[in-house]
Amino acid sequence: MHDILMISGTRPEVIKLAPLYHALRATSWARPCWLHTGQHDAMARQMHECFDILPDVALMRGGESLAEFSARCRLQLDAILASRNWSLTVVQGDTESTYLGAVTSFYQRVPVAHVEAGLRTGNLQRPFPEEGLRQMISRITRFHFAPTDRAAAALHDEGIDASQVTVTGNTVIDAQQWVVKHRRIRRSVKGRGHLLVTAHRRENWGSDMEAICRAVADVARRHPDLPVLFPVHLNPVVQRPVHGILGGLDNVLLTPPMDYLQMQQALIDAWLVLTDSGGLQEEAPTFGVPVLVLRNETERPEAIERGCASLAGTQSERIAAQVEALWNDRDAYLRMCHAGNPFGDGNACSHIERVLRHALGTADAASMATVA
Repeated sequence: MHDILMISGTRPEVIKLAPLYHALRATSWARPCWLHTGQHDAMARQMHECFDILPDVALMRGGESLAEFSARCRLQLDAILASRNWSLTVVQGDTESTYLGAVTSFYQRVPVAHVEAGLRTGNLQRPFPEEGLRQMISRITRFHFAPTDRAAAALHDEGIDASQVTVTGNTVIDAQQWVVKHRRIRRSVKGRGHLLVTAHRRENWGSDMEAICRAVADVARRHPDLPVLFPVHLNPVVQRPVHGILGGLDNVLLTPPMDYLQMQQALIDAWLVLTDSGGLQEEAPTFGVPVLVLRNETERPEAIERGCASLAGTQSERIAAQVEALWNDRDAYLRMCHAGNPFGDGNACSHIERVLRHALGTADAASMATVA
């Protein structure tokens, strides 16, 4: 039996690791241990409950700043990793928790498996700090589970040995299928549905956030019968422009942030999504909902290439014009609806489990700890 430490700290990490945790628990060879770093607290607890997960280890968060959190988290992770003969550490994505889990495991000579490896924009400032974190994580990872061929190619271009990279699809699709089955997510509206908007990324704070809100206001005024649903991030930097520009419009509903199940329901009921979120770019195509990406670049270009999403940028006129084009061109809209999801088919976790079972059954820990 192989002890596998699964490290998560943020809401998206819980979502994308949860189906893998259940897949590993169902095997006869793996004993997964779920560790929560505390990077996200209430939101992560909601996700644990949603996916029927009770963390085996919950770290104490140290301080409010990212630096204080990181220092305390690193010390606690070091003690946990030294406490047992771990066969493997599994991390996901590009957060501070992901990086701390990977680098602490590297120092303890525990091999690292990186779920959703190889995402790149090539710009260390956008998104910041995620682009830098995921590039650093790749240098010390043994098992790179890339969601797409493009992500795998990015790793190959950086000199990662092809034998260490597996294209699996994205586990977020597995998570969606899990909640559709276990939490009965179904479309609840007739007709067109609503315009779903989310915007929160750091690089969009300030004038870009104001421009996004002006575009949404323009669309709402042009189409008073179109409901607009905007779950608003709690950060005052986001709250101020959103409420200031959109607060008085009758067909715009501003809500607190949604939990995962609420967001999945909002997605399946949507006509169109405007978002700067990476996760929603992956999730909306599962339900056949087109996405306009409120960014100038994306580390998920597969959605643009497949045709289920389009880069709208952050200029008011351009965003409003793209919404209007889809409103008036039903054929173009339907092409986006039917483009399919380039990020997977819901079998990512079975691919990952198979690779790890074969590797852990045929290689010793020392050979697995070798990195490119």
